[in-house]
Amino acid sequence: MVDDAGPVDTSSLTPADELQRPPAEVRFADELRRLRQDDTDPVPPGWALSLTAARRFVMGDAKAGVSPKFVGDTALVERALVTLATQRGLLLIGEPGTAKSLLSELLAAAVSGDSTLTIQGGAATTEDQIKYSWNYALLVAEGPSRRALVPAPMLRGMSEGKTVRFEEITRCPLEVQDGVLSLLSERAVAIPELGAPDAMTFARQGFAVIATANTRDRGVNEMSAALKRRFSFETVFPIADPVVELDLVERESTRLLERSGVTRPVPRDLLEVLVTTFRELRTGTTSRGESLDSMSTVLSTAEAVSVAHAVGLRGWYLRQGASDGVDFVECLAGTAAKDNPDDMARLRRYFDHHGRRSGPAWRSVYAARHRLG
Repeated sequence: MVDDAGPVDTSSLTPADELQRPPAEVRFADELRRLRQDDTDPVPPGWALSLTAARRFVMGDAKAGVSPKFVGDTALVERALVTLATQRGLLLIGEPGTAKSLLSELLAAAVSGDSTLTIQGGAATTEDQIKYSWNYALLVAEGPSRRALVPAPMLRGMSEGKTVRFEEITRCPLEVQDGVLSLLSERAVAIPELGAPDAMTFARQGFAVIATANTRDRGVNEMSAALKRRFSFETVFPIADPVVELDLVERESTRLLERSGVTRPVPRDLLEVLVTTFRELRTGTTSRGESLDSMSTVLSTAEAVSVAHAVGLRGWYLRQGASDGVDFVECLAGTAAKDNPDDMARLRRYFDHHGRRSGPAWRSVYAARHRLG
């Protein structure tokens, strides 16, 4: 179990139904509790669950009533858990929208019972946001002290023995990335402003780091060789099976619509048009082997879920009816027209040349294609 304090107590948090997106340990609190109670396998020091129970939490277990949460390779999840158990950093890399952040959240919830110790990487990220900062009013009044210290996720993760998530680490400047080197090597945070014995905080059992990196950012702030050596790399690939992807988009969009007060899900045949469109434009080839113009916009599974959510909302709140091709095209336009204005033209050509297919959903979308401009 997690050190002396035990798993995170979620009872004092805002009820899940009042949050737009509760953390995994709140959304799946009942499953985590059942898995802990029934867990008879060896548990690594500082962990909330054994590796087998953590794998069941992420991948699902129908017999135990545990829902599947990540669609991907079970072997990938097992390797990730083994990496975390060795106290080595884990780096999840892949295309945008391949559920890297979701997987890191689920792993942190399973290992530590807490997925909220998160650093969001970016050009403005500083070492203060990674390690610690100061309450300057107390600092001026009392000088450097533990009371004036404001711990950031790395310091908290080490002192509490929990998993820290570092999202989009390669978006950080190189000097900020290199600030993580000593943390992963020495397993300690130096606080030179404090005198002994508080000048060093050493990592407790259970501390681990899960980072994510976007392959489209490769070359912007390339990680140093020294930092790469501190991580085990695992690539998260897009979903290969179209039926599995369709099921995922349907399940997740329905869940989001329910949280948005919409009781009517998007028709499955319309979702099939969405998933097919995204897959064909993503690969540059139709199911009939015809070549397509590639788009610069990322048409990921996560983006498909967002579009499906918007389609359902539009049909329900604007027309109080079932979603149709007009809702589909209107919501898809905002996804296509982002960085490159030519993408909208490519999308229009796709439906002009390849959208005349059988089925009422395809016919509805084809009839509304003029709304793409």
